[in-house]
Amino acid sequence: MPSQPSGDFFLELGKRCAIIKDYILAPRFIDRFHPEEIRWAVTAYVRYGGKRLRPAILMLSAGAVGGDESKAIPAAAAVEIFHTWTLVHDDIIDRDDLRRGQSTVHNYYRQLTQKPDSAIRMSPEDSHHYGVSLAILTGDIQHGWGISMMTELIERGVDPLVTIRLINELDTVVLNTLVEGEVLDIQYAHLPIESLTPALIEEMLWKKTGALYEFCGRAGAMIGVGGKDSPLVESVAKFAALCGTAFQLQDDILGVVGNQEKIGKPVGSDLREGKRTLVVHYAYERANEAQRRELLGTLGNAHATDENISNAINLMRNLGALEAVAERANELIEQAGTHLAMLPASPYRDLLGQWADFMVKRQF
Repeated sequence: MPSQPSGDFFLELGKRCAIIKDYILAPRFIDRFHPEEIRWAVTAYVRYGGKRLRPAILMLSAGAVGGDESKAIPAAAAVEIFHTWTLVHDDIIDRDDLRRGQSTVHNYYRQLTQKPDSAIRMSPEDSHHYGVSLAILTGDIQHGWGISMMTELIERGVDPLVTIRLINELDTVVLNTLVEGEVLDIQYAHLPIESLTPALIEEMLWKKTGALYEFCGRAGAMIGVGGKDSPLVESVAKFAALCGTAFQLQDDILGVVGNQEKIGKPVGSDLREGKRTLVVHYAYERANEAQRRELLGTLGNAHATDENISNAINLMRNLGALEAVAERANELIEQAGTHLAMLPASPYRDLLGQWADFMVKRQF
């Protein structure tokens, strides 16, 4: 368990990443999963790496309200696994072949059954169905695993009623909000851009991303204050929610201009999928008729060439859309800071402030 934080954000983040990874990959969990394909799949994305920002903010939030962050470890690990099942299913929905620079679960098993030396050889159509099927089942197991992991909070001395409340919130309110956000994201890709507004897009982003961050802040703070009614809990929750939405805005920027090796997925994939990001919306608002036709010719075009993507990216950059979204993300972080200021001064509060800054300045 980390000692008193040093104040170095990346050092402290790394410590908590290691703790959560070791907790999740413990044999007492892994030995439960059968057959071997499922055992590999449920832990693949954890082994791939990742920033583990959600469990980190949950633990730091517990410390920021004066609590013992070690009590929050089961909840932090549970949130990471809960988040991971949404990624596995999201990769199917978005038809992505890469996650963190390596094969997505559904793509891995699709490719495996196409290899000449594979124990199971399938037609291309059956291989695709097999890969998707295993990924769906993987997510199902991860979902249940994450919820059951939350019960271990009781073993750490967390009030059973607080534990039950957190489980109920995660598997009802948060789950339904995340799914609603994903549904809206899918539906928006088939709506005319002019029918959407920045407010609608941001609300969708909060539901897809901000809601889980909000839960992490609230859960950590609740554990930290021992379940007592405290205004600090809501301050941390609001801070985390705003940071989560800003995180997604930065993610959308990186999806357009990021380094593919760093972000772990093809740059421009959001354009091919037709996602109505705030970057696209701002570009469309500022474009003339010819520029709009060029943008719409690439947006949602699965067969768009690399040149088409490059031209669309240059267009969005020249129209100032990237800069506008970056400014909006910074506005959200500034708003988040007003809630963070309600917490007592401590190294934990300082680390949360650094975490917020990282959310909009990260390049991966």
